Amino acid sequence: MKLNELTIKEAVEGLKGKKFSSVEITKACLSQIEKHNPNINAFLTINEHAFDEAKKADEARESGSNTSLLGIPIALKDMYLTKGLRTTAASHVLENYIPQYDATVVQKLKDAGVVILGKTNHDAWAHGSSGENSDFEPTKNPWNKEYVPGGSSSGSAASVAADMAIASTGTDTGGSIRLPASFTNTVGLKPTYGLVSRYGIIAMASSLDSIGHFTKTVEDSAIYLNVTAGNDPMDATTTKNKTPNYLEDLNEGIKGLKIGVPKEYFTQGLDSNIKKNIEGAIKKFEELGAETVEISLPHTEYSLACYYIIAPSEISSNLARYDGIRYGNDRTHFGDEAVRRIILGTFTLSSGYYDAYYKKAMQVRTLIKRDFEQAFEKVDAIISPVSPTPPWKIGEKTDDPLAMYLSDALTVTANLAGIPGLAVPSGFIGDLPTGFQILGPQFSEKLLFRIGHAFEQTKERRVLDI
Repeated sequence: MKLNELTIKEAVEGLKGKKFSSVEITKACLSQIEKHNPNINAFLTINEHAFDEAKKADEARESGSNTSLLGIPIALKDMYLTKGLRTTAASHVLENYIPQYDATVVQKLKDAGVVILGKTNHDAWAHGSSGENSDFEPTKNPWNKEYVPGGSSSGSAASVAADMAIASTGTDTGGSIRLPASFTNTVGLKPTYGLVSRYGIIAMASSLDSIGHFTKTVEDSAIYLNVTAGNDPMDATTTKNKTPNYLEDLNEGIKGLKIGVPKEYFTQGLDSNIKKNIEGAIKKFEELGAETVEISLPHTEYSLACYYIIAPSEISSNLARYDGIRYGNDRTHFGDEAVRRIILGTFTLSSGYYDAYYKKAMQVRTLIKRDFEQAFEKVDAIISPVSPTPPWKIGEKTDDPLAMYLSDALTVTANLAGIPGLAVPSGFIGDLPTGFQILGPQFSEKLLFRIGHAFEQTKERRVLDI
């Protein structure tokens, strides 16, 4: 196996055993980027200091340092502020912006010893489900370049799928980690709202944004969350609870667990191949000793409408700061999707419409959250498809925003309820990957890792040959 194809666990063990150096892993990743990024467009900016960071990591290890991610090359979604390294939000508004400080998560990762390879492409301002709304051209799915890799965190998912990076960061406001993870055969975690700091990450919709990551395995995801989770004084929404070791109980198995299957997620519009795939996953869970139970989340039908009132409203408010006066270019540089969401959000927040739209949507959000709370009184976790359909061709839905929004139908509920979701690969439909999501009560990430890991052990990890 090539060094850039290693998992975090394998890379850490190899570095500790002095089988190779961080410089060698970083070189392998940068070579893969140089070779394949022109055709995939996963990276917008390459960190010219990556080799220097790798050399420092090797020197630190020689000096006795043993931080958890020391010398591991990762990629950062270009929504994360990085001191001295261009951060664009994949928008022409910020195409030349150089931040003066690091996001909290970036600082935590640096403290853990990572090597930053660069910044990855995504839908501009994280507005999208396909990666096609980037102002710097779309990212392509490494498994079939005629298809989308999912969005908004398209470049981050593609960078891990194509073994350009050992892991990567993402943001998930309505499915923007879980959808691209499912479309690219990677593991994607949307943590509980408030588990990981949002400070220094360009806001999309502040009450919905969750800060997560992409890895090659579930165990890697747990290793990663051990670094990024926890309270941050700079983000008042972060939890003050002590975070556990997410690797604990990973191998406990799932015998005796009750896993809910929401009937509302298996209605008309679900692709037959997706349904067949998730049914196979359900059967596998039963073989592993779990009990699967049909449950109801009765307000699911209102979730997409609810989300597309709340999200644009908060987007409208957050994007108001980009006026071209203090930094960045002026508002004429906003793309079509950003303008669409600003108009929708400004309308729903305007005088005479606030109560009819935003307030009503927030009331429905409470009902959706209550649905999950009641479901988790009966089951330990929930599994469902991530997307109603497999990946679609690039350009197939760009002229139909409503069709694009419908791809979020099964993911937005977790953001509205503030609960965690873990996307796990479960197979292929033709040459395109698919996966399912595991949802749990707030702060149940340890349980999700345990369930996902148990399933993952029943399948051999497929490495992309490009």
